[in-house]
Amino acid sequence: MHKLAKISSTTTPELSKAPQPSVDRIEELASRILSGDILLPRFQRDFVWTKVQIIDLWDSIAKNYPMGSVLLWRSREVLQSERNIADLRIAETQEDYPVNYLLDGQQRLSSVCGALYWDGGQASSRWNVAYDLRTKSFFHLDTLDSPPNHQIRLNWLPKPALFFTQLARVSSEPDADALKQAGESLFNRFKDYKIATVTLLEMPLNDVAPIFERINSKGTPLTIVDLMRAATWSGTFDLIDSIQSILEAVKDKGFGEIDKKTVLRSFSAAAGGGFSEGSIENLRRYDSLHLQDAAVKTKNSYQITVDFLSTDLGIPSNEQIPYINQIVVLSKVFRLVPKPSAKQLLALKQWFWKAAVSSYFSGWNTGNMATDQVAVRKFADGELDALSVSLNNPGRVVWINQQFRLNTAHAKILSLMLAFNGPIDLLTGQAIDVSKALHYSNSKEFHHFFPRAWLVDTKHEPARRINSLSNFIMLTASSNKIITNRPPSDYLKQVESELGNNLRSALERNLISDEAYSAALQDDYDGFLQARSKTLTMRAAELAGW
Repeated sequence: MHKLAKISSTTTPELSKAPQPSVDRIEELASRILSGDILLPRFQRDFVWTKVQIIDLWDSIAKNYPMGSVLLWRSREVLQSERNIADLRIAETQEDYPVNYLLDGQQRLSSVCGALYWDGGQASSRWNVAYDLRTKSFFHLDTLDSPPNHQIRLNWLPKPALFFTQLARVSSEPDADALKQAGESLFNRFKDYKIATVTLLEMPLNDVAPIFERINSKGTPLTIVDLMRAATWSGTFDLIDSIQSILEAVKDKGFGEIDKKTVLRSFSAAAGGGFSEGSIENLRRYDSLHLQDAAVKTKNSYQITVDFLSTDLGIPSNEQIPYINQIVVLSKVFRLVPKPSAKQLLALKQWFWKAAVSSYFSGWNTGNMATDQVAVRKFADGELDALSVSLNNPGRVVWINQQFRLNTAHAKILSLMLAFNGPIDLLTGQAIDVSKALHYSNSKEFHHFFPRAWLVDTKHEPARRINSLSNFIMLTASSNKIITNRPPSDYLKQVESELGNNLRSALERNLISDEAYSAALQDDYDGFLQARSKTLTMRAAELAGW
């Protein structure tokens, strides 16, 4: 197998040859796929079209509607490619022989190949498609038996002798002439149907990426994970399979949905590089044994990292990590220090909170990545504060100015702080279901302490201040309905009546101070925000060790 050419550093391709447009018969394109002249690189997505979409495509062909163009990339690059398409085996190609990688048009050409060359294995197959000559419509059969005379299987189309033998059977039908005409029309349309094809000629792999992103009919970006999968593939290594294996190892603890690019950053560092995309691109320089070793190291470090996050920090899944790249740094720490001391564990806990509250990872650039790599090594060598040197407390302003929006970093931080404090429902005194509340698909446990409608109608507060982080607590949906739009001075009387001597404990567990409570009793929203933000700042400082 020949070596892959080095990825170019250019962002705007300097084409040695202009893209080659052509108009090709769809039957010819399907044949080229099966012969191995057109290949599906692994950075293309899996086949996802439904039976309805397949029928719609064939209906467009029959009506001579345009179905969009196809984008090919002719290259000698050795990329991992599918050896099957639509359950059909693709022929082997000659080594060092240019092939055409299909960049755009996978679903359309797969639908054509599947229906035309289906071997009739399962009646329920999406490729078991026929054409009704009477209704002039396509549909899916549910049997392997021969259909009625007026119905033609699409996998007869590539075989003229078989097709017209079947079509001849309509002679016994009362509307034989109309059926024959419909059949011949379908056959001719299929034989004559053409599609626009654009072929990119001998371009570097990363120059293909922006073209793919702009032309791809589904608007699906070609990510660096896809590119590096193609660039590092060998018969013994598949980057995506390795990443999936890593995620599978932490799935049971709720961390199986970590973004693949995040894992790739860790993989790059484990291979001897850095966290940045520039370092990631260097993965193609390594042989499969080196890459396999990096995969093992990354998997081991991710398992330790997830144990730390779930056990030591009590975080239930990757959804609650304020900044997902915190996992990248932690994974390198635990790769170098798989068995940290008690002091190191405490320093890592505090670093987690410092990095989150200070928003350090919101602007994590190449310079930060390089600095963090050096800091991790210093930490591994015994400098406990190496990771936290530049992480400062933002103070109360963040808890007033930041708004509570699901899946934003500081909303996650507030949610975790509340969850770790064992919140109870103010009206019922019952413990809040923290695990339910922390799943962001369910926002019913988070509500305004000062009701939104009341703030709008009475105080005329803007949405930005109404949705301030300091105005949110965990509260059951049923209790929120009781509060509705009542002013705090009103509904808090009910809270005092329900909780009695437990009131103080309930407020503390919801991170509400006496000062904040007093302001709320007077319907003083500004005073409440100031007091509550002070409490949240103090609690964050405790967790971060500031």
